[in-house]
Amino acid sequence: MVSDKLNKDTLVAIINSKRDLDIALKQQWYRIPVKTKYTPQSVKNETLKHIAFYQISVFGRESFLIKWYAEVRDISIIKRSNLLPDEISDPKANNDYYKINLNELKTLPNPIISQRHRRMLFVNTTLELLLKAKEFNDLFLESDLEEKLWTDFKSSEINAERQYMFVAEKRFYYLDFALFCRDKTIDVECDGDEYHLTEDAVKYDKRRNNFITKYGWIVLRYGPEEISNNMNSVMKEINKTVKRYGGIEPIPFSKNFRHFRDEDNQIDLFN
Repeated sequence: MVSDKLNKDTLVAIINSKRDLDIALKQQWYRIPVKTKYTPQSVKNETLKHIAFYQISVFGRESFLIKWYAEVRDISIIKRSNLLPDEISDPKANNDYYKINLNELKTLPNPIISQRHRRMLFVNTTLELLLKAKEFNDLFLESDLEEKLWTDFKSSEINAERQYMFVAEKRFYYLDFALFCRDKTIDVECDGDEYHLTEDAVKYDKRRNNFITKYGWIVLRYGPEEISNNMNSVMKEINKTVKRYGGIEPIPFSKNFRHFRDEDNQIDLFN
């Protein structure tokens, strides 16, 4: 797999308040709750080298973009009360947090914009991809199958969101590709041989499909044989499905796309 060949030692993380950005800029640290099950492995094993920040809706005209990044000096575990002594009465004051100490923040050559104002928690990437990215989807480099399909999406001018985080009922799934059509939303999945054919994986994929289709999504799944040897038929089916549901909604006029209306929902997942 392409992604297996890369050392993804750069992290994109949400910055969910102006105060937290001010802390990163002036005090040069960022925090992640130890208790969250979503903590990236690079933080846990202290192999993280760089971190960048995705600004959410509270940043107004500078929301839904990545502007700042920094080199990571070191990572430690510390009580929230020690990190934020002015919030000693906070219910989480005694909780442990990863404190990520940073060198001085720098601005990217060009801000990385999320055209569809997408939700996220963390994105594992590389410094090279971060510095070259023109928009959010440029941060990803995944399996060979996904990269092949992504190349065809771009050549066919199909505007897709990569590794899109679908959230409902306090559960979330990462979708390989999300296509936002006028009448429906489409999830396109690339099923590799080793994982997706195991009994547990088949059961998981079935539960996952049932869950997201309950919310009106259409799911299309393709295996290595189809993507590697019959891509014309794959793209023909995808294009036909997109057309059936009214075509891709233009950016930024996507009425079907939903980011978190209440930012606390995103913060709850994070905490």
